[in-house]
Amino acid sequence: MTESLNISIQFGGGAELLFDKIKKREVDLPALKKYLPDCQREKWTIRELLLWIKENLLREREELFLQGDSVRPGILVLINDADWELCGELDYELQNRDTIMFISTLHGG
Repeated sequence: MTESLNISIQFGGGAELLFDKIKKREVDLPALKKYLPDCQREKWTIRELLLWIKENLLREREELFLQGDSVRPGILVLINDADWELCGELDYELQNRDTIMFISTLHGG
């Protein structure tokens, strides 16, 4: 895949507070080999997307969004309105025009 990939990334339930309070972003991801030259894959997956989000969008308190190479427990991930568990989670291969939503279910008390 040599062309860019256009996707929508959305944040809700308070997760947007970690991303300059912006709830929705349209992003053009570069060809995966340009972004991660040593990557063995040809297509973007949620795993690489999380790394890209960490490096390009996340503004504060990484530990409230990420744990290891995944989202932390309490962050619901939807791929085109379906739970990511039904789509392969970190291994889901992104498609042009996908919508990926991250919703925090974590609330202080």
